[in-house]
Amino acid sequence: MSSLVGPDEDDPTGKPPVPEAVRAAVRTLIEWAGDDPGREGLRDTPSRVARAWKEYCLGYGEDPAFHLSRVFQEVGGYDEIVLLKDIPFQSHCEHHMAPIIGVAHIAYLPTDFVVGISKLARVLHGFARRLQVQERLTAEVAQCIWDHLKPQGVAVVIEASHACMTARGVRTPGVRMTTSRMMGAFRDDQKSREEVLKLMGY
Repeated sequence: MSSLVGPDEDDPTGKPPVPEAVRAAVRTLIEWAGDDPGREGLRDTPSRVARAWKEYCLGYGEDPAFHLSRVFQEVGGYDEIVLLKDIPFQSHCEHHMAPIIGVAHIAYLPTDFVVGISKLARVLHGFARRLQVQERLTAEVAQCIWDHLKPQGVAVVIEASHACMTARGVRTPGVRMTTSRMMGAFRDDQKSREEVLKLMGY
């Protein structure tokens, strides 16, 4: 057991130790790819990679819905669309663990209250910082807002580039994938859907 959680000899900087099993896995991958994990430029790489992945996957340690727990009811009778556009995000594909980089547009039609706009971005990041597929990410963000804000409608559109397609496989750079999830009024009422999509730029 001690060999799994022992001192992190690769990075003696006082940071939390990386389990030896994790560093060994990264060294194995480097060696399998064709390089020498013992050479100078790669000696610290296993610890760096491990800590980077902890950061990439911070979403596993949080409940995105928490960010929607504080709402504001004094909105002067405002009952029109609330839209946050072009929210940048990064995620990783669960199939190849390759980067997904894109932007999201999140809108909702409030009932009796609204939420701070930064919270919409935090919900997105909470789900994005996990191993993902874009379709599920889009659905999870929309469902979270629908369940916890109880709005009249929710619309989420995500555009992203997938390194599993641009940097490997068919190697087709410049391609972006678009996914959407409409709920409530934005799904059932064509005029409302057209309005929100126009505000998003579609």
